[in-house]
Amino acid sequence: MTTSTSNDAPVFGWDVGGAHVKVSMTTRAGALVDVAQWACPLWQGLPHLERAIDAVFERWPVAADSSARHAVTMTGEMVDLFTDRAQGVRTLTRALAQRLGPRTMFFAGDAGWLARSACADGWRKVASANWLATAQWVATREFDALLIDIGSTTTDIIPIVGGRVVARGSNDAERLISGELVYQGVVRTPLCGIAQRIAFRGEATGVMNEWFATTADVYRLTGELKDGHDQHPSADNGPKTEAASRARIARMIGRDAVDASDADWRRFAQSWRQEQLRTLEANLARVIAQDAALAAAPIVGAGCGRFLAAALARQEARGYVDFARLAGVANDDAARAEWVSTCAPSVAVALLAATAANGKSAADNETRPSNEASSRAA
Repeated sequence: MTTSTSNDAPVFGWDVGGAHVKVSMTTRAGALVDVAQWACPLWQGLPHLERAIDAVFERWPVAADSSARHAVTMTGEMVDLFTDRAQGVRTLTRALAQRLGPRTMFFAGDAGWLARSACADGWRKVASANWLATAQWVATREFDALLIDIGSTTTDIIPIVGGRVVARGSNDAERLISGELVYQGVVRTPLCGIAQRIAFRGEATGVMNEWFATTADVYRLTGELKDGHDQHPSADNGPKTEAASRARIARMIGRDAVDASDADWRRFAQSWRQEQLRTLEANLARVIAQDAALAAAPIVGAGCGRFLAAALARQEARGYVDFARLAGVANDDAARAEWVSTCAPSVAVALLAATAANGKSAADNETRPSNEASSRAA
């Protein structure tokens, strides 16, 4: 175990989801040092979280030091391991505080930071607040913007107006109504949740309501899913190859891969991509309609599926800026940018905590760029 003084101890930002744990390391002054993600199928039991914590300590031994600060946000309370969300928050905050130490605090949105002892009563503020952490930090960099964070499982579409988060929903139920939460992602979403009918070789066909294939199969075939984000088993626990993906998406319409050419299946994958884009576009329109200031606002893309956010920006003729650029990652550092943007909530919660520890608001950390300048950064 390493030792350091509380004055120079790093800040670790944790985003504890139902499928992944994402962690970022910053200096106390708020400089981003490192970021990483681990698969964590939390619905299968807490030992998966324990193993993720072990992996964090192995990567960054200083994280196990009692002087290290840990800032946590979560969505993992939603998994069916727990009876309800309140139990999920209580269980996760207790497990994390026990492993991470006395300087662990939990992001609670407008309620600030809560100690573990306050999370039992304040669980509603802690539950599924990772989107708000990202949006609050982005609002210190963009005056008007649409944050679109597309992950493995879900998509957040968050409006920012006048340097403030103006989301209509404050929890998952409300955000599903407003369109600010879309339960679709680019890895784990079953294809039968994308469309009920789809075009194949010029003819519309029904879709089987079976978990035969997921969006990971689609984006393997389009070439847009990076290997590092393909962390979960396929629907049939088979290989995560293009050939296996062709076989799985063929089953969705009652066919075998040999029934068509590889080029046909690639075009079929593009059809699924377009169906998903239509859903995201419809929800984006709902969010934009909330405020006239969003009519020309740029899109800030985050998450492993932000290539779809960039596609939406092109369709809408909007400016686009990658989250990693806002976080200061250089244009020529593609590998670092990939993980910083993918792990945006953990980066945001670390930076928010670092600025809070320094006794100033996140907005004071550096000068806010204009929308025009930041959009060019992409």
